[in-house]
Amino acid sequence: MSSESPQPYRVLARKYRPQSFEELVGQDAMVRTLGNAIKRDRLAHAFLLTGVRGVGKTSTARLIAKALNCIGPDGNGGPTISPCNVCEPCVAIAEGRHIDVIEMDAASNTGVDDVREIIEAVRYAAVSARYKVYIVDEVHMLSKNAFNALLKTLEEPPAHVKFLFATTEVNKVPVTVLSRCQRFDLRRISAEQLAAHFAAVAQKEEVEVEPEALALIARAAEGSARDGLSILDQAIAHGAGGVTADQVRAMLGLSDRGAIRVLLGLLLTGDAQGALAAIKDQYDLGVEPSALLRGLLESVHGITRAKVGGAVDPAQSHEERDAYSDWASRLSYAAIHRLWQLLLKGLGEVNSAAIPLEAAEMALLRVIHASDLPDPGAIMEKLASGEAISVAPAAASPAKGGQDALLKAPATFAGLVQMLADSGKPHIAQQLHDFVGMVRYQPPELVIRPTKPLSGDMTRDLGAALKALTGDTWQIGVSDEEAQPSLLAQEKAGADTLRQQVLDEPIVKAAFEAFPDAELTDYTVNDQRSA
Repeated sequence: MSSESPQPYRVLARKYRPQSFEELVGQDAMVRTLGNAIKRDRLAHAFLLTGVRGVGKTSTARLIAKALNCIGPDGNGGPTISPCNVCEPCVAIAEGRHIDVIEMDAASNTGVDDVREIIEAVRYAAVSARYKVYIVDEVHMLSKNAFNALLKTLEEPPAHVKFLFATTEVNKVPVTVLSRCQRFDLRRISAEQLAAHFAAVAQKEEVEVEPEALALIARAAEGSARDGLSILDQAIAHGAGGVTADQVRAMLGLSDRGAIRVLLGLLLTGDAQGALAAIKDQYDLGVEPSALLRGLLESVHGITRAKVGGAVDPAQSHEERDAYSDWASRLSYAAIHRLWQLLLKGLGEVNSAAIPLEAAEMALLRVIHASDLPDPGAIMEKLASGEAISVAPAAASPAKGGQDALLKAPATFAGLVQMLADSGKPHIAQQLHDFVGMVRYQPPELVIRPTKPLSGDMTRDLGAALKALTGDTWQIGVSDEEAQPSLLAQEKAGADTLRQQVLDEPIVKAAFEAFPDAELTDYTVNDQRSA
């Protein structure tokens, strides 16, 4: 009794490889261009297909080979953008056995000798097809000599030869080769298109897959149809009859998203001990510290999208959406953006650290402690409006006018400059110190005479800063009246006077008489006075 051996299982990525341009997902612009070129008989002699993994570069090359060599069901057809898939050339090319369609993997055939075989073979006409087609995958891996050997043939090939190159790293292909090819950049396939494609595949496979599970698989595929079909294949085997979103999350390692939200909540409430304990728990479960930081970044991105009213991500659970909406209503844009920057910096540190766990702990503690700092944007708004800003208690004087933490205007102009320098306005203080002479100082009035041109916003910024510090509205004037020398000039004059006093000392004079070539480079003054 004889029995036929069962057909070996074919993975979904091979079973559902596109057999027509209509089945090619997400590449409408390229298909339209090729269709017009075929209709108008304006076919290039060489095509370069580039894009990320799994978007259909090799599949597109085979489809082009079929489109060029299809003869139709009746054997009288010509090149077409819609190959019939039933004639002998179409069937043979689809099965990879057509003698005139030669596929070569440049990763394992990198040398000049491999290219020389092509150069010798292109001189001979196709055996049975309309065109002899060479499909070279990962063409960027050819050696420099191999590329150089191919140039002349690639520029002026025989009329019966077409070259189809595919690569994921087009930047490694020499410009001399790029200029001889018609280039097609295959787009990364959107998550929506991938989800729809996977739904169709699941229906053909007679497997029930939840829409949320399809969305999760599509997002994990990152624009690659092949990667997504491989994940779907695994999910079907994992699900044993059906595929749910929870199963996909568990399979992809996304089951800790709830823990990520808990950790983010601890960060936002400033619970350092709880955050460290949560990190340790996840680490003990096998979650890498970098994965924790990436999960937190994804959550912050989700909060931002919820705040701006972006489209709902179908891969998010209802719990995630509710949590993101709640946080978005309570966090300002500035706080969200600062949180993003801190986590992004932390991820870089974790990826480069010799001890990732400790680096992750320090990064998250920095997030917690940074939450106590004032927001720079709010400070600038207060300064611009002249609103008082709280300063350190040690620098605060008794309350004035019912407002806390305001400073009393110093008695002198020099004291005012020092107050500005000590209160976080060193730029304004330096300008007043170096380039301004004081005409009149009667708080809250200040009239100055610049010794050099100042910025147009100087008086406005100075007034705002002084109002924020003292609570008073200052009148800042610029005048050509006689003014005192600038504080910098006064300091230089004082230094010169002191130097001359030193030189006039009898002992110093005697030293110079004894040593005429001596110079006074530095000195200290010991001011001793008798009681």
